[in-house]
Amino acid sequence: MIDNQAIRNDFPILKQKVNGKPLVYFDNAATSQKPQVVIDALESYYTEINANIHRGVHTLSQLSTSAYENTRTKIKTYFNAKFNHEIIFTRGTTESINLVASSFTAILKKDDEIIISYLEHHSNIVPWQLLCERTGAKLKVIPINNDGELIFSEFEKLLTNKTKLVAVNHISNTLGTINPIKKIIDATHNVNAAVLIDGAQATPHIQADFQELNCDFYCVSAHKMYGPTGIGFLYGKEKWLNKMQPYHGGGEMIKEVTFEKTTYAGLPHKFEAGTPNIAAGIAFGTAIDYINSIGIKNIASYENELLQYATKKFLKIDGLKIYGTAKNKTSVISFNIKNIHPFDIGSIVDKLGYAVRTGHHCTQPIMQFYNIPGTIRASFAFYNTKEEIDGFVAAVKRAILMLS
Repeated sequence: MIDNQAIRNDFPILKQKVNGKPLVYFDNAATSQKPQVVIDALESYYTEINANIHRGVHTLSQLSTSAYENTRTKIKTYFNAKFNHEIIFTRGTTESINLVASSFTAILKKDDEIIISYLEHHSNIVPWQLLCERTGAKLKVIPINNDGELIFSEFEKLLTNKTKLVAVNHISNTLGTINPIKKIIDATHNVNAAVLIDGAQATPHIQADFQELNCDFYCVSAHKMYGPTGIGFLYGKEKWLNKMQPYHGGGEMIKEVTFEKTTYAGLPHKFEAGTPNIAAGIAFGTAIDYINSIGIKNIASYENELLQYATKKFLKIDGLKIYGTAKNKTSVISFNIKNIHPFDIGSIVDKLGYAVRTGHHCTQPIMQFYNIPGTIRASFAFYNTKEEIDGFVAAVKRAILMLS
């Protein structure tokens, strides 16, 4: 069970007012708010153990290194990776995807094929387009139906012996659709191709077990998981990471450097050049501890309750249309009001204290599919309440009256 009031007390930002109104934060798909323990972890690093990691024998460096590497262990355990060194720290999901795309430049050849889907965030489209331009590989796209679900039978038709990599999201940031990634992974492995999963939107809501999924790569951003911005990780199977070339060059990722030749460090340091965001890495571990203290299954259950409640309430608003009606989805509702631009609704409800996202949400192909300029997106977290949803419905109705 979720003790919602106790949880809300953990998030200091929720106590403030915006435009003179109590803040109601429904933009969790963009970034989540941070509990006090995560904020404290950031402060503690800078006030108590601030030192560079892996490179010093002095006490502060050893303490800092231990705390940072402890997060890698927490990630390995939480997501059930096989080895610690399969966890590569990055700035987040976008950099993780770009790391793989850059490294695959040496693996792909002309006319090889990469498959993505209509549901992808631009971060899981543009890197593959760039890779295809570099290598001469071809990009294929899995279509969707009107409910915002991947058409799996069409995906199966796209798979060939030329397929080298399939990159899809676990959950759509715009529609909330939970994709059948286990089926996608199994089908892709049948043609001996690799699978990359963009897990940015999934990890705040559901558990991902890397060994059970048997994915080759999985990308995560801490700031979606109640952790800091500027930190995340790439999970990669050891066999793939050993094949891949480094993404960045510099300190930490080397074994030996001469002017004639450089040899690289072993995993994971081969892909971790330069001084990382140490404080954020440590605080990411604190965020994982916080999620564990509540239980991801409890979070998922409560957020599904919010989704069902909000969906029923929203559909009672005249002229409201929901985009993304998949049978299996998470706590995201994208909608429009007939004959009213989404930006106008978003601007008015903001004045009433409601933070929602308007626009194309970095998924322009989805907007093109539905032939719309954008949507209003309300995305819920476990610190949100049914009372906040009721207030938001009233705010939307007020906005409609003002704009009609």
